[in-house]
Amino acid sequence: MFKLQTITLAITSLISIGAFAVETTLDETKSTINDQQSVAVTIYNGDLALVKDTRKIKLKTGLNALALRDVSAQIRPETALLRSINAPGSLTLLEQNFDFDLLTPEKLLEKYVGKTVSLVKTHPTTGVETSEQATVLSANNGVILKVGNRIETGVHASRIVFDDVPANLRDRPTLVTQINNKGAVDQTVELSYLTGGLGWKADYVAELNSKEDTLDLSGWVTLTNTSGASYKNAKLQLVAGDVNRVQENHPRAMTMRKDVVMMAEAASAPMAEESLLEYHLYTLDRPTTINENQTKQVALLSASGVPARKELVLKGAEYYYQSQYGDLGTKLKVGVFIEFDNKEASKLGMPLPKGILRVYKKDNAGNAQFVGEDNIDHTPKNETVRLKLGESFDVTADKKQTEFKVLPNPQKGHSAFESAFEFTLKNAKKEKMTVIVQEPIGGDWKIINESHPHNKANSHLAVWKIEIPAEGKTTLTYRTQVKY
Repeated sequence: MFKLQTITLAITSLISIGAFAVETTLDETKSTINDQQSVAVTIYNGDLALVKDTRKIKLKTGLNALALRDVSAQIRPETALLRSINAPGSLTLLEQNFDFDLLTPEKLLEKYVGKTVSLVKTHPTTGVETSEQATVLSANNGVILKVGNRIETGVHASRIVFDDVPANLRDRPTLVTQINNKGAVDQTVELSYLTGGLGWKADYVAELNSKEDTLDLSGWVTLTNTSGASYKNAKLQLVAGDVNRVQENHPRAMTMRKDVVMMAEAASAPMAEESLLEYHLYTLDRPTTINENQTKQVALLSASGVPARKELVLKGAEYYYQSQYGDLGTKLKVGVFIEFDNKEASKLGMPLPKGILRVYKKDNAGNAQFVGEDNIDHTPKNETVRLKLGESFDVTADKKQTEFKVLPNPQKGHSAFESAFEFTLKNAKKEKMTVIVQEPIGGDWKIINESHPHNKANSHLAVWKIEIPAEGKTTLTYRTQVKY
């Protein structure tokens, strides 16, 4: 089997002597990242970003073929817009092509199928090189060459030399435009386009104090760049919110590498925030570089001493109000929740993008230990953030239905039931605990007697707050009538 690695030397030689040719009627003007004056990147939720790339270039008056290199490999070409900054209206776009068929040994062989190449062989003992002409018959899963009157495969100790690089192969993703320049030779242009391969998400870290009534909160923005381009000293903005997009099939322009570089970058101040239509825009207060195939973090917010509330919640179900069940479970888990208010009075008050919030608490030795995490949705100012951290180890419950009967003479097409329940809440801790019991009850319901007063939170939910003594237990009993 022919080793494609042997082609690399020949390709490198061609590149070094500038052998790229473009089959156009115009001399092509190349613009690289070295022409870049500034770049701004706005990243949205859902693998979408807006890039504004400003470059200084020289164009002749009249028709020009401009090749804009170092653009995103996942650019959506139909969204590209090129305009002059220093001479507005002087550029007229005639044609636009996005070339993403990139130069590799395999691609070069494919383009030379049916064409003539030079096959150079080196004598294993003398080192003398010989060259002969060969025709590439196939480059599918290896190479097949016609050399004189023979067919060769599995060519070893050889290399293939190509005369040139085909015009439709590029070493970098390139946006090629044909434009008519009616303005100055020196032009400052802005290329803006939408692209995939740039994403962001918010991550939060909170540390509870020993009394579990305040927390310190830090927010980070995690950026990931697999777009196939780097953005040097970019003005970075992030849009939080669900922007509507038409779903189309956009094939990926190129296969991205899987290696990802992790790096964290602290900001001198939290990101500035402002409203944008019905979304929120976050702006980093300094330029930052987003390299290709890189994941990095920048600070979003920081707050200390945020008032917090811990709740232990036992949630029920409405199915056992319609039939006879008996035991409903023993040693049932009680959920552990933490909530805090996103208000200025609580030392916050900044719209929080959706993300994962991880919570820590210091042990007796002063070491921070992980105690749970939960997703938060986009949370506006003055709303409450509520997290489920896990389930209590020391607080459990036993539940049983102590009585059930079908009530006589319901209205036609209806049914009515009466049920009695006993919940035994147990606390193994050395301090008293409060458990919130939430019971969803369907239909038209009422509680006719109970050991502890309930609160009707809504038409579907009865809530009790039950105190359990240290290393003790408390029993909640109640009776309901339900009509359906």
